[in-house]
Amino acid sequence: MTAKTLFSCNITTAFLSLIIAEKCEACDITLRQSLVPVGQPLAIKCSLENSLNFKSGDYDLTWYKVGNQTSVPRDKLSRIHQQKSLIWFLPAMLEDSGDYECVIRNLTSCSKMRTKVTVFERVDGLCLNEKFAVEEVIFTLSSARVVCPHLDYFRDEKNTMPVRWYKDCQLLEGKRFSSLNSDLLIFNVTLHDKGNYTCKTSYSYNGKQYNISRDISLSVEVSPPEMPPEISYPRNNSIEVELGSQVTVDCNATGAAGYEVLWTGNDGYADVFNMSRIFTKPYEEETSRDGRPVHTVKLIISEVYDEDYEQPFVCHASNAFGEVASYIKLKHRVPDLRRWLIGGLISLLLITIITLIIYKIFKIDFILWYRNSGCAFVSKEDGKIYDAYVLYPKGNGGGSCYPLESFVLKILPDVLERQCGYNLFILGRDDLAGEAVVSVADEILKQSRRLMIILGSETSSCCLLEDTSEQQLTMYNALIRDGIKVILIEMGKIQDYTSIPESIRYIKQKHGAIQWKGDFSEKSRSSRTRFWKNVRYQMPPRKNISYSEVYLLPKTLTSSLA
Repeated sequence: MTAKTLFSCNITTAFLSLIIAEKCEACDITLRQSLVPVGQPLAIKCSLENSLNFKSGDYDLTWYKVGNQTSVPRDKLSRIHQQKSLIWFLPAMLEDSGDYECVIRNLTSCSKMRTKVTVFERVDGLCLNEKFAVEEVIFTLSSARVVCPHLDYFRDEKNTMPVRWYKDCQLLEGKRFSSLNSDLLIFNVTLHDKGNYTCKTSYSYNGKQYNISRDISLSVEVSPPEMPPEISYPRNNSIEVELGSQVTVDCNATGAAGYEVLWTGNDGYADVFNMSRIFTKPYEEETSRDGRPVHTVKLIISEVYDEDYEQPFVCHASNAFGEVASYIKLKHRVPDLRRWLIGGLISLLLITIITLIIYKIFKIDFILWYRNSGCAFVSKEDGKIYDAYVLYPKGNGGGSCYPLESFVLKILPDVLERQCGYNLFILGRDDLAGEAVVSVADEILKQSRRLMIILGSETSSCCLLEDTSEQQLTMYNALIRDGIKVILIEMGKIQDYTSIPESIRYIKQKHGAIQWKGDFSEKSRSSRTRFWKNVRYQMPPRKNISYSEVYLLPKTLTSSLA
């Protein structure tokens, strides 16, 4: 394993370990109390791993000592360490007594299981301690298996020392007793087989050899009357499977010797359904703790067809005293609607947020495109002639007003009139000499769709509009009488608005202002720049009129006024 891979694994393990332990669910599976003499090794497996059916590599299993937030180390040289799902004590010491928890987590769930470890000292002069013996029960008139507790994990290819069994400190001998791996087989059990048993062997690890002994308090009970076998699974239940998937179902039956287990379905035996798709796997036999044989027969469906759904597959178990049966049905997997709903809502929320962001950024471009596309709604004729009435401060002959007047009299008409087709009325360009300014302003404003106010920069002497009768009339008509929309343009950033008329301050506060940052170059005169798009957005939808009409309209109107 490379250092990079190891680092990734450690990061993953650390991340999973940070999941809040209080959210873990305690499983019904419990480990029996583990008893071990001081100085002897002990290994305990977390059987929670098999019960939850997690996929390999899709979870994290960690051992803890209850009350200690630090997990059991995985260093094999440590006296107490974790190897895969096992916790090892090499050897166990008195201070190791206590409760231990195995916690198994994946990205969506967390479960835990607790076991109690008791480390005790043997009383001098006694070969066993009845107080710390594991209790087991067997039945008469049958063969029985006595299990040496927690010994399976100390038997491997390097540790093959025989296991010796003692009853009441005497070595067991005779034809009625036999060893099977680490367990003791007793044939033709009688009530006299009751007593205290001890299993002993040795274990070598990392160059050290440890003695192992376990004490069992064995009880013998009279065998129950003969009865039909019992099926622990299936239990007339159903399981959800996907079409085309492979399914394996165990039939677990317990009973006296001499019974058989088989599967049926579609009025036939499973082993003759179709050898290429549905078949059974031969017996797997074990012995229960009460000495009765346990048979497991697997039903294997290599590929699920539509015809298999809602079809009962029946497990039969029979002996000389009767027959029992239990079925299982396959059902279509129900989609997780909650996951789809949450995913759909999150996707909809993201799409809405992205759409709003895009609309906010490109709102002006979209509306201008819509106006130019010809799809926009064409309103009825409003009887007005001008798209905007342009109001700006006049200079007193000083050169400081040149940029403002150049913008109003050259750039503004060039972009809005020539490039965009708007019709503007600019006082000082479109009025006739000798006309009454107040009368012209009042009449022109009635014929205008917008009022455009242009202010110079703070450093210019022309930045402010004088509070003239023309301005007062214009503001009154725009804001009160006619309700004309106002477009405010600043030739530069104006920090102090205190010296500006109150009506202009009101417009600034309510509608804001568009700032001109151009440099009077050809590029700044393009109607596609951001500044001119903002102006066009606040202007009314343009009307398709010729340039000659634009040029003649002011003179026609002023002539009528005369």
